[in-house]
Order: sequence, then C-alpha cells, then structure tokens
Amino acid sequence: MNNNFYYKAVEPDESLADFVENIGMFHNPSDQAMEVVLMPDGRIDLFFMKTESEPFEITLIGLENVPEQQIIPANALAFKISFKPLGAEYLLQTSIADILNSAKVLPNDFWEFTADDVKDFEAFHSKIAKKLKELLPAKIDERKRKLFKLVYESNGEIKIQQLSEEIFWSSREINRYFNKQFGLSLNAFCKILRFKASLEHIAKGRLFPELNFTDQTHFIKEIKKFSGVVPSELLKNKDDRFILLSVLKQQ
Repeated sequence: MNNNFYYKAVEPDESLADFVENIGMFHNPSDQAMEVVLMPDGRIDLFFMKTESEPFEITLIGLENVPEQQIIPANALAFKISFKPLGAEYLLQTSIADILNSAKVLPNDFWEFTADDVKDFEAFHSKIAKKLKELLPAKIDERKRKLFKLVYESNGEIKIQQLSEEIFWSSREINRYFNKQFGLSLNAFCKILRFKASLEHIAKGRLFPELNFTDQTHFIKEIKKFSGVVPSELLKNKDDRFILLSVLKQQ
C-alpha cells in the first residue's frame, strides 16, 4: 500500500459480530491529498474525521452499488466503525435508504464523541466498543439474523427463494424490508457481496470467475460495474487507488 497511507482494522468481539464488521482507522500523514476509488463492499461506515484544515466531522456513509472517486485530504486522520446492515438498523436505529451512494453529516457530539477522541486509536476502540455494547438490542428479529447469516456464508450466492423457504419469510416481504431499510434489493446486496468475495481472488492474481458467474464475460462485466475497471486493471492497482484491494493484498 502507498507508504504515505496507514490503515488498520480490528474485528469486534462475538457479542457485536452480527452488527459490526470491524472498528478501524486510516491516516494520510502526507501534505498531499490522495485520490482513491471507493468500491461497494456491503458495509455502512461511520467516520470520525479531522484534518489540519477542516473541523472535526462525524459522517455516516450508506451502502454503495457503484464505484466512487474520493479525495482523502492531506494530513487526514479518521477512526471508523464499519457496520453490517443489522448494525444500521439495531445500533444506529435508522434507515439508510436515503443515503444509498451518499452520506450525511451527524451532530458533532454524536454518541458523545468529540475531536479529542480522534487522537489515540486504542482509547477510541475501547470507548466505541463499550458504547456499541450498550446499544445492543434486547431482542432481534431472528428471521433477519438468519437471513444475513445465510447471505454472508454464501458470499451472496444463495437464491432468494431458498432464503425465503429457510427463514419462513416471503420474498416479497424480504425485498420490501431491504428497499425500505437499506435502499436496494436483496439481490443487489448479494451481488455486492459476490463482488467483494471476488476481490479476494483478484488480489491473489486469479482473474477468472470462481463464484457463480455465467462465464468469463459476465465476470468481467460485473467486476467493471462495481470497480469501474476490468479485473486485469484492478489487479495492477496503480498508485494504490483501490484501497480495499490494497488491504486484501496485505492479508
């Protein structure tokens, strides 16, 4: 990865696993801004960020289904929580349908976090983990928990009809839930997870479909849809523009 960019992510403990993918940070210590491409990854990110030139800001970023060019400012430091969809519903307690491929700025004292909390990652991690555990729901719709378990375990390759039969929830109601809560269909979300799983193969130089794509042409088309480039160009990852791929290469 770009020597001027530092990224770290820590998986949550088991009590948060249904709701949170990781708690992490990134730092661009350079005096130069970085141009990057953010690719869909099925996560909802809550950023606590500050730079030398901009005030402290807390931003919630919704799900994405298209690649997006972004600028990471010079001297930017950000701590973040990457939520799974159930985390948005049960911990953030909000629909994110209105911020598909978008974001919204939250109050600067959201969850009683301030600029002083964006200094030491270990202290932030401890504080945010405690806060998230306080927000854990007493009850959760078990159909939803099982739905996401099956979707994640299959890398999005499970058919909606099979899901419907296994969790006793009609496909129409499932899609109504997804569109109202997350701003896209279950099928669209599953394609994002399949793309993300394919990135792990591309990061290792395997530029052919290993998941349930119709053929090589379909594979290339889907990768380009979510990344903006064909698999061979993605693998080159010139200037580490594709941060998610750079992280996967390190694993």
